[in-house]
Amino acid sequence: MRRHELTDESWAVIEPLLAPPRMGRPVRDLPERYGPWKTVYERFRRWSANGTWDRLLAHVQQHSDAVGAVDWTVVYVDSTTVRAHQHAAGARKKAQPWPGEAIGRSRGGLTTKIHLACDARGQPLAFTITAGNVNDCTQFKQVMALIRVERCGPGRSRTRPEQVVADKGYSSTKIHTYLPRRGIKAAIPERIDQITGRIHRRESLCRLNRSAYRRRNVVERCFNKLKHNKAPATRYDKRARHYQATVTLACLRLWLP
Repeated sequence: MRRHELTDESWAVIEPLLAPPRMGRPVRDLPERYGPWKTVYERFRRWSANGTWDRLLAHVQQHSDAVGAVDWTVVYVDSTTVRAHQHAAGARKKAQPWPGEAIGRSRGGLTTKIHLACDARGQPLAFTITAGNVNDCTQFKQVMALIRVERCGPGRSRTRPEQVVADKGYSSTKIHTYLPRRGIKAAIPERIDQITGRIHRRESLCRLNRSAYRRRNVVERCFNKLKHNKAPATRYDKRARHYQATVTLACLRLWLP
């Protein structure tokens, strides 16, 4: 076994969900040294399209939650910008789904943004990808809606943490209203203009759980672990669904034993 390959213990967790190969070498032989690159790519492309990677991640999260490895006390939400390689641009527009291939032009050039929620231990729960110039708060509800961990036995899926921590980029009236309606506490500081407006209107200021907010770098450490992998750290894929599958694979590796 080489350094970047999965252990036998990790394979035992996901092997029941892997479809048998149509042709060529066994499914496990994904590294390039095991076979032609076209075989590897075609399988990756097919699994990206049919949701295999998403099902694998959901299965491993379910398995982890069953053994108490998911900490639902706090969920941290943030985003990170990823530089898109020059070869990531140029996908045929006729094949692009709306609103495109999640590549935007920002101060750093062509970029993609990963919007992610992780648990209190820094393990990724859900994410979306957008163009790099998309505002963080516009993806908050979508990221929260994607948090869904099925139970191994009877009962509803787990979707709600006790508290959500995010920075000032997520401070909006909609978000501050959305979380209490779902029974979730918010540790999101208000911007200066919002505080000033409350003072002028003689309204009480929102209380901030500072002890929880000080630990918001948990999500930054999660991003650092994801970016230890070359493919998520720099986007090389032209298609958004392929890059999303790449990030899903990186999240999967963090959950596997």
